[in-house]
Amino acid sequence: MAKYVIGIDYGTLSARALVCEVGTGRELGEGVFEYPHAVMDECLPDGTVLPPDWALEHPQDYLDALYAAVPEALKNAGVDKDDVIGLGIDFTACTLMPIDKNGDPLSDKYPSRPHAYVKLWKHHAAQEQANRLNHIAEERGEKWLKRYGGKISSEWMFPKLMQTAEEDPELFKEADRFIEAGDWVILRMTGKETRSSCMAGYKAIWSKREGYPPRDFLKQLNPLLENVVEEKLGKVTSIGSKAGELTEEMAAKLGLNPGTAVAVCNVDAHVSLPPAGLTQKGSMLMVMGTSSCHIMLGDEEKIVPGMCGVVEDGVVPGLFGYEAGQSCLGDHYNWFVDNCVPEAYEIAAREKGMNTHQYLTSLAEKQKPGESGLLALDWWNGNRSVLVDVDLTGMMLGMTLTTKPEEIYRALIEATAYGTRIIIDTFEENGVMIDKLFACGGISQKNPFLMQLFADVLKREIRIARSTQTPALGSAMFGAVAAGKAKGGYDSIEQAAAEMGGALPTVYVPNEENGRIYDELYSEYRRLHDYFGRGENDVMKRLKDIRRRQRA
Repeated sequence: MAKYVIGIDYGTLSARALVCEVGTGRELGEGVFEYPHAVMDECLPDGTVLPPDWALEHPQDYLDALYAAVPEALKNAGVDKDDVIGLGIDFTACTLMPIDKNGDPLSDKYPSRPHAYVKLWKHHAAQEQANRLNHIAEERGEKWLKRYGGKISSEWMFPKLMQTAEEDPELFKEADRFIEAGDWVILRMTGKETRSSCMAGYKAIWSKREGYPPRDFLKQLNPLLENVVEEKLGKVTSIGSKAGELTEEMAAKLGLNPGTAVAVCNVDAHVSLPPAGLTQKGSMLMVMGTSSCHIMLGDEEKIVPGMCGVVEDGVVPGLFGYEAGQSCLGDHYNWFVDNCVPEAYEIAAREKGMNTHQYLTSLAEKQKPGESGLLALDWWNGNRSVLVDVDLTGMMLGMTLTTKPEEIYRALIEATAYGTRIIIDTFEENGVMIDKLFACGGISQKNPFLMQLFADVLKREIRIARSTQTPALGSAMFGAVAAGKAKGGYDSIEQAAAEMGGALPTVYVPNEENGRIYDELYSEYRRLHDYFGRGENDVMKRLKDIRRRQRA
């Protein structure tokens, strides 16, 4: 009798539930739920205005997504709940929320207080706190800082905790727990609190061997943080473990059986390696979506400047998981399409039965590398790796009165490829060698031109993960591990990956002639990257500061 598992992928704007067959990875049915509140970056639901750089979400959207998407996926799959043995979830991170002792969000009690809501991963209003944290850590010689490339991002847990403690100290004191939204959903599903080693390791400065940063360091950040680990965080559990089982109440809402195994939560990018069949060291996976993450495995810890982190048990139990990333990829291209494309192009696209992206791509792929004379920096949403600086901004160089939209569009794509090459070069310059390169995400399967361009710029072959829903499939695979072999699942994620994961036969092979031209362009990109990104000219930050003052 076939057995099935469910993976729920929580993204920035929606959640997707996927029903998969154990043993084959066959994807049988899905359900999608778009968050009604979306990203709150201008005001709260009651109209309370938010300052610049805020990005909040409403926790009820996450539960409503479960209640809608899981039953829909089950219905579409035509699967009997008695044959569903486990489920898992993945989440954007760090997506942090304060809760009371009953596990209820403080935003339920304080709907007009911004700090009571979920701070989304791309909440950048804690940059001042992140800068101060990094300065104090450097002064103290904190050894853990090197594991995160020398800088802690404003997107991560402790800068967000600092901001809450400074701007709403009473709410900070009242919160019984600060918890990742993914771990909170697991709490709601099982009635048990668990903290994912993946989320804690990459986003909360936790390590398997040393735990969280020391109490005296946290006190120096803010006196309210001195005992935050003991009082408001919780015990960390390794991914690949069983978090608990569905409660009767939750099972009834999802249309599943009480006692169904639930896996410890994963981060959306990190959970994508097993679906590509990657559970051993040496291969890098590019997770290509609105932003981009670069994940790989190693059997020892090495320090790579500007990486997002290296965490033991962070991706696959027993190995070190390395992470780097770019703050915008698809968002980079969408910005241009949404704001800069002439109406004539949109009309032409419709006449050809294309969307605007497809039409621009059809024009851009006719160009030769370097033909436009353009060069861009891909920092429209700051730089995640290797500079770790959200205050950097985008740049386009070389435009003339004859520059066309498709040339700009291609230059933006090339910029993201150069940004990826800097990440790969930095890894290898620091002893983390990359044997093979894989990609996943919608872009990797929908845009052959873009993938070939990346292969040419990176001068490496690129293979594509088989699934178009790698995070959801990865979460389902961890659900099968939570269920265990005795229930029809697996005893390890390696076993699950061997049977349920894999890559397409497609391989993008670099074009040597294009690669030579891109070597020249990449050299110029690196000069601009270091000039504007490493402090020689901080004009981007000065302009951003003027903008903040004028909008205050």
